Amino acid sequence: MELVNQSSSGRFILLGLSSDPYLKVFGFIAFLVMYFITLLANLLLMIAVKINPKLKTPMYFFLTNLSIIDICFSTTVVPKILQNTLSKDRSISLPDCAVQMYCHLAFGATECLILAAMAYDRFVAICKPLHYNTIMSKKTCICMAAASWTASFTNSTIQVIYTFQMSFCRSHHVNHFFCEMPPFFQISCSDTWLHEVSMYITAGIIVSLSFFFILISYIHIVSTILKISSSDGRYKALSTCASHIIVVTLYYGTIMILYLRPRSHSSPDIDKSISVLYSAVTPMLNPIIYSVRNKDVKGTIKRNPVKQSPQ
Repeated sequence: MELVNQSSSGRFILLGLSSDPYLKVFGFIAFLVMYFITLLANLLLMIAVKINPKLKTPMYFFLTNLSIIDICFSTTVVPKILQNTLSKDRSISLPDCAVQMYCHLAFGATECLILAAMAYDRFVAICKPLHYNTIMSKKTCICMAAASWTASFTNSTIQVIYTFQMSFCRSHHVNHFFCEMPPFFQISCSDTWLHEVSMYITAGIIVSLSFFFILISYIHIVSTILKISSSDGRYKALSTCASHIIVVTLYYGTIMILYLRPRSHSSPDIDKSISVLYSAVTPMLNPIIYSVRNKDVKGTIKRNPVKQSPQ
């Protein structure tokens, strides 16, 4: 199906950052630094997992998926923000906007599902340790990851096609950093009720169910940890989940605030700030959070990769 809009001139204007030149320079530097750290930190983490045999575990298989998602997620948004910050022409064509929205939705949803898969991995590791290798087999992990990617990209295809069937005759100025669904509802002169309901339903299915799955997993995990008699044992078990809990809190908190609240309670400036958090800040922090708390990852990154290669 073609993304056709008869009322559209074919281009949208992304208002982005403030018109204040000093704020624009600060914003450009901040986004550039965050993007560089995102690429470097995630690539280093992926290399560490690749070359260290100790990290050939289901948890780090999912973490590698998470790093790929974070790199792609940030690359979908940040380069365009950097370009628009310096350029006088802040327009984006309809096809480019559709691609950006498609990738943004797809990678965002995939991250939700991968985080849920990581929660299940921690549940099995702590609550059913004797059956861990059987339950979390290589085949199971690949199937869980493949299902997450497939479901997310399928949903994104439907949502983007549905969104660009609307007419945008009010304005072509989008008060946002990039092409995202909520701001487009505000500039549409079509009845957006069905589109918003569709967004809330899919967000509810992917985001809310993933979050509740994580919550249920951690209820069982905490229950199991409390039954451990040794305080050292309880601390060790809980510490294996700490990084994941921090990442889930950062990501799901911002996603739910943006996508699961009524439009009447939204504010363009607040929405932009929230979008920056989960599109640029979280992808940068994820690998740092996991690396800082893991001795094997830190040791592998510090040592010469050549020495790590088994001969």
